[in-house]
Amino acid sequence: MDEHRKQQVSLRGSSAKEITRDALLEKVSQERELRSYARRAVAAAFFIQRVWRRYKVTKMAALKLQEEWDSVLANYNASGVSATWISNVVLRPFLFFIGVSTIRHQKIQSKEIDCMQKCFRILLESLNSTDSKKNFCSFAMGTLEERRIWLYQARKLISLSVFILGEFDKCHVVGQDIVVLTTLVMRLVVFLTDSKAWKSITDNNKQDADMAVRNLVYFMGSCKSGIYKYIRRYICTLDVSFSSKKNNIVQTDDKLLITASAVTLALRPFHLTNFDVSGPGMLDVDDVAVQYCVFLLTIPWLAQRLPAVIIPALKHKCILLPCFQNVLILKERILTEMSEMNQSEIHFSFKVIPPVGWALANIICLASGSENGSADPGRFSQGLDCASYVHVVITLAENLLGWIENVGWMKETHDIQIDVYADHPHGTETTHGLKMSYLDLLRPVCQQWHLTNLLALMKTYSFTHSVETMPPNNIEYFQKLELIDVAYFYSYLLRIFSVLNPTLGSLPILNMLSFTPGFLINLWGALESIFFPGNNLVTERDHPIYVSKNSGKRKDGILVKKEKGANKDGVNKWVNVLNKVTGKSQAGIDLVDSHPKPSQDDNDSCDVWDIEPLKCGPQGLSKDMTCLLHLFFATYSHLLLILDDIEFYEKQVPFTLERQRRIASMLNTLVYNGLSHSIGQQNRPLMDSAIRCLHLMYERDCRHPFCPPVLWLSPARKSRPPISVAARTHEVLSANLKADDDLTIPSVDSVITTTPHVFPFEERVEMFREFIMMDKASRKMAGEVAGPGSRSIEIVIRRGHIVEDGFQQLSSLGSRLKSSIHVSFLSECGLPEAGLDYGGLSKEFLTDISKAAFAPEYGLFSQTSTSDRLLIPNASARYIENGIQMIEFLGRVVGKALYEGILLDYSFSHVFVQKLLGRYSFLDELSTLDPELYRNLMYVKHYDGDVKEISLDFTVTEESFGKRHVVELKPGGKDVSVTNENKMQYVHAIADYKLNRQILSFANAFYRGLTDLISPSWLKLFNASEFNQLLSGGNHDIDIDDLRNNTRYTGGFSEGSRTIKIFWEVIRDFEPEERCMLLKFVTSCSRAPLLGFKHMQPAFTIHKVACDVPLWATIGGQDVDRLPSASTCYNTLKLPTYKRSSTLRAKLLYAISSNAGFELS
Repeated sequence: MDEHRKQQVSLRGSSAKEITRDALLEKVSQERELRSYARRAVAAAFFIQRVWRRYKVTKMAALKLQEEWDSVLANYNASGVSATWISNVVLRPFLFFIGVSTIRHQKIQSKEIDCMQKCFRILLESLNSTDSKKNFCSFAMGTLEERRIWLYQARKLISLSVFILGEFDKCHVVGQDIVVLTTLVMRLVVFLTDSKAWKSITDNNKQDADMAVRNLVYFMGSCKSGIYKYIRRYICTLDVSFSSKKNNIVQTDDKLLITASAVTLALRPFHLTNFDVSGPGMLDVDDVAVQYCVFLLTIPWLAQRLPAVIIPALKHKCILLPCFQNVLILKERILTEMSEMNQSEIHFSFKVIPPVGWALANIICLASGSENGSADPGRFSQGLDCASYVHVVITLAENLLGWIENVGWMKETHDIQIDVYADHPHGTETTHGLKMSYLDLLRPVCQQWHLTNLLALMKTYSFTHSVETMPPNNIEYFQKLELIDVAYFYSYLLRIFSVLNPTLGSLPILNMLSFTPGFLINLWGALESIFFPGNNLVTERDHPIYVSKNSGKRKDGILVKKEKGANKDGVNKWVNVLNKVTGKSQAGIDLVDSHPKPSQDDNDSCDVWDIEPLKCGPQGLSKDMTCLLHLFFATYSHLLLILDDIEFYEKQVPFTLERQRRIASMLNTLVYNGLSHSIGQQNRPLMDSAIRCLHLMYERDCRHPFCPPVLWLSPARKSRPPISVAARTHEVLSANLKADDDLTIPSVDSVITTTPHVFPFEERVEMFREFIMMDKASRKMAGEVAGPGSRSIEIVIRRGHIVEDGFQQLSSLGSRLKSSIHVSFLSECGLPEAGLDYGGLSKEFLTDISKAAFAPEYGLFSQTSTSDRLLIPNASARYIENGIQMIEFLGRVVGKALYEGILLDYSFSHVFVQKLLGRYSFLDELSTLDPELYRNLMYVKHYDGDVKEISLDFTVTEESFGKRHVVELKPGGKDVSVTNENKMQYVHAIADYKLNRQILSFANAFYRGLTDLISPSWLKLFNASEFNQLLSGGNHDIDIDDLRNNTRYTGGFSEGSRTIKIFWEVIRDFEPEERCMLLKFVTSCSRAPLLGFKHMQPAFTIHKVACDVPLWATIGGQDVDRLPSASTCYNTLKLPTYKRSSTLRAKLLYAISSNAGFELS
């Protein structure tokens, strides 16, 4: 109790209720806050009252002054006007009441129009007077007090004038009053800011007049005047012309005068630099240029809104050069203000293209010599600083790409309707339409003259470039034009075209880059000197590309060296990826490396094609190097599409085959290592162009090899994962990861699907089999396969109608065809054939149905005119009953054969397989389909005379069942003659029709059937030739030693048995076709297993059939009379114990030629 009382303090005597110290302090604090709040409330009330009283008094005073002003001007007499009277009686009250009624409300009132017109007319009359006493501008050359008053009033007039200009379109005044008013104020401001127009100047006061004008222009150029903001608002109300002729924009004389005056005022601060401006408080030209860039150059379609007569003023070098210099030196400030404008502006066009994008387009339009960016003059604007122009475009384009990637239009719905501008000539435009009109503004960069002029102005690239670089903020740094600058310029613009129009946007610029003489060679020369320095004088450390121009520091630009031993743990890296996705421990995966260790010679040959600087992928490259590679790969991949084999292999243009091998090795190393490491969004353009170029190079090499096989294998020879790990990781990633997850972890799935060729073909076949095994295991776990014989499909097939019966019974199964098939054959007599199907008859059925259906006589497929007679869908198949459905069914048959590991005796055309692999075919592939047509097209392509002499048009003629069908290659093609100007279009149109359009429907049908059983990602492991090899096996012969080493003997036979020795001797003497017939007799397939007989399941077996022959018959020369038989489901040859090789040969040939198996038992 005593302790409790000690914590209490009584301040009010014993009779009062006691309170704790903390509670007392809290109470006092609350009371203090209440008193403070009350004081603030009273002060706020007083402030509101003061503001209101001030507003009311000011408004009443303004109304009174306006009434007095109106009464004074009602008795206005021009003869009695003086400069003093104008300043004191006219301007002083006018500026007050107009400021109260108009400026404060930011709105022009209808009743104020007459007052303003009266005032500005009086001022213009005064300015046109030669009498110094009547001329208002004489105040600017009077006493110090008069100058001060004149400057103050002139500034107020300018502020009011530009406000009226900005409200031109927003004013709700009916009639032409606002037009007349705006015309008056623009004439007044132009007059005030041009001392040459002053009529009261003498030689004595000319210097004072110039100083007064400079002060006014200084005010205009400052942020206080807001002149550029209001001029921007006005120009945005002008109509946009998208036509090719600028004359289509019709403006009245008044509106033309207003527009010309507004542009004149915007440009006037730039011309002030011609004066001798010195001293404090003078015009900051940098600030003017910043406002000009931020407010005017970001106007959408700036050049398209202005009359043609005004455009040259905007293109003058004294305007563009200060803007360029400030964008380069003050780019952070300018880009920040542009981005902030994006938040405040309400124009819907900024939702699609940000202000920096419009600045980019306007600068490109103004830099070209054309008016309105339409008619292409083939030159830059006169006096243009091309080096600064290139650097400015690079700066703006880089910022635009950053906006697109981080914030841009990709996050919005693409098909929404947006109101571009209220007065837009087309009303509303879709997002796509606005992008297309925006890309039209960038058309000058797609013209060859643009690049040619830049290359002509570019200084010779010096390989002895100094290591030290100038600071990026030094203006001299931007006055040099080098190859890397041109590369940045077109690399960024190429990306912009590709992003805004993914389908066709990049084609114009790629066409120009591909066909500009010397450009691609210059790019390769710079790259070759770095990556292959052995044949050049320059080394990696000395090459200027390694010094990033953007950083200004050598250490930031040098390629990052790969850490030692990075490849030693390559296998474990992929295992860790699998562990990360599946959550399994590393101990649960077999890490035994299934790859044979390469010899020292193999390592040496591989090292030649494994480019060291690219072993870290794009992450190890400088920004400059990334830009060069991106532009080169994108341009060269486009050129590869139109290079025919004559140009590539015989003429070797643009590069020799040795250089082609170097390019292929760079691509291969970069893509493999890029996919093996984490890929950031900034590296996607480089990787996309490199992958595209790599695929084109690899596919051309597959058709006509020009690279050693070891080149394609070299990047992954040490770090690729084991087959089982790769296959399992591929399946797990495909099932679990999202589309963008490959950017965050190394993706073996991307390596397998994008660059499968880095794995040897045998390993990819093993991977393919691993995929199928995993699929079968998953089906078994899902209950689709419960055990032998369960859920099998029973079919009865007539030998003479194998295709029709198979189609009728199996065509509707789809993916259920993965289940086992039990086949019962009916002989040609209609009787069931002997034997039970434990897998052998189903294999025989698949091989026989493919043989019958793929035969040219059946009509679904035909053979190419090449020597290997490959299969291609017959164009007449569409006229056959159920032709498309039959081809889809054959796709399932082929899928079933691949799924079960059954080899077929046929191979498909390279072009057809390309469609199955999801790839487009180009001109150079036509030689594999129709060599004669290819030669004829090459004749047309390289024809030196007038192609009209050949009398060709854009049509092609097809013949089916005796009837001719004319197909137009383009709308109205029969009326379009082939000329020298369009012969390239004709050549590629013919190739496109033959390679793509003609067989597309058949390929799609076949693909649908094939992918019912085989995943498309599995197919992408192989190229066209490898797909055929996977389907049909190896050569049309058998490796006898391989077969003998992997043969099993049962029933009493052994390797040393007499009959076995005779058998192998006879087999060696067989013709290749006879050996294939033997293999088909035993296994139902005439081809050897793809990876050798050790992979045949079950193993090839020779079973002893004991046949006792009487002794007297043996002495008399009689041998065993029984024929050999076979059990195809067990791959077993049942061989009687023949004593003589002649008997064994005769009996064996008879058996394998009889097209029977079980019946011979």
